[in-house]
Amino acid sequence: MQHGNAHGHGHRQHRIVVIGAGYAGAIAAGRLARRLRREDVAITLVNAEPDFVERIRMHQVAVGQELRPRPFSEMFAGTGVRLRLARVTAVDADGRTVSITEAEPDGSSGPGAANGFGSSDGSSASDGLGGSGASSNSGVEELPYDTLVYALGSTWNTHDVPGAADHAHDIAGRPGALRLRARLAALGAGQPVVVVGGGLTGLEAATEIAEARPDLEVTLAARGALGDWLSPKGARHLRKVMAGLGITVHENTTVTGVGADRITTTAGEMPAAVTIWTTGFAAHPIAQATTLKTDATGRIEVDGTMRSLSHPDVYAIGDAALAQGPGDKPLRMSCASGVPMAWQAADSIAARLTGTKSPTAPLRYFNQCISLGRKEGLIQYVTADDRARTAALTGRLAAFYKELVCRGAAWGVANPTLAIPTRRRPTVVRPTPTPPPTPAEATTA
Repeated sequence: MQHGNAHGHGHRQHRIVVIGAGYAGAIAAGRLARRLRREDVAITLVNAEPDFVERIRMHQVAVGQELRPRPFSEMFAGTGVRLRLARVTAVDADGRTVSITEAEPDGSSGPGAANGFGSSDGSSASDGLGGSGASSNSGVEELPYDTLVYALGSTWNTHDVPGAADHAHDIAGRPGALRLRARLAALGAGQPVVVVGGGLTGLEAATEIAEARPDLEVTLAARGALGDWLSPKGARHLRKVMAGLGITVHENTTVTGVGADRITTTAGEMPAAVTIWTTGFAAHPIAQATTLKTDATGRIEVDGTMRSLSHPDVYAIGDAALAQGPGDKPLRMSCASGVPMAWQAADSIAARLTGTKSPTAPLRYFNQCISLGRKEGLIQYVTADDRARTAALTGRLAAFYKELVCRGAAWGVANPTLAIPTRRRPTVVRPTPTPPPTPAEATTA
């Protein structure tokens, strides 16, 4: 296999491989392409689906809304980014290779098709992007790299609650959202739907379903008090909207088991024709199977430039990375964290390769944007380290603001330098000397 193209001056292209094309991965690939000269670098983006998945809209997909398709072929046209439709099965951080298997043509079929930000649907032990035995029925290809951007993201986190993986639905990716859509569409009036988890995803799912299907009995089970992290104004508005939509809220309730037609909680059993599990995200499991330094949850530990603490040729961004924000608090898994992390990583890599000073992006928070159906929303203003301020925006204006944020996030993927003209700089760091290396040298260079 050819490792990039040979050019004059006896050097080959520096191979940058980006794995995962959610918000973070897609932005990083596009931004790198606009920062570096095409003759100097070969940028390959590996993703299992051919179009960009707006993960922050999966609750809308679940209730039957159609999203505008955003094909990567259009998004990266003319940029020089090469898209490989494939699943990542392993990363060899010492040998500098990524193992991939070709994805199904439609990208969305098969258990656990990747949703870009990460994996998976949780319906099988192997989650598609990783898992075991992926090479048994299809050939595994080794993709060598000089610099790796790890952006495989996260999947849903069942916290090993009995029955959750077998009976609950997730909206962490498109396959899960589409399965939930089919299940909700088949429900008759009066059927009970339970959303487990009182965080942002749970609130958005419960309100979206209750608004779209007022004939269903929607219940939210939250481990703590409803909106206990919000300001008093934000929490009051949340309660008002939930009550107006007829959502039953069980606070301080821990779910201990999920069955086919009910859930078991610390307060007893509850009927559930459909259970939707939104109790947080788990980092994609591939990182923990590598020699990369990870924390107990499997997130890759990085410095302020998003560079791996253990492997200087690996950068990690998005939900897969453990980055420190203001006050040395880890950034939370969210689009709000992933986008500036992608900017930081891309600019750091470009600076390292071109011998220029690496800029620093402000990794901080401004607000939490929560859609509460299509007509209501809540914008909770927060401190740099993500604690609620007293100010909050509510109502239709907040719903409109949130919609702009979602559109802006998708626009930012297609416009990774935010439409600011950029100069493609020549690289000064040559990964290999003249003459061109032998294949054995290429993997260790």
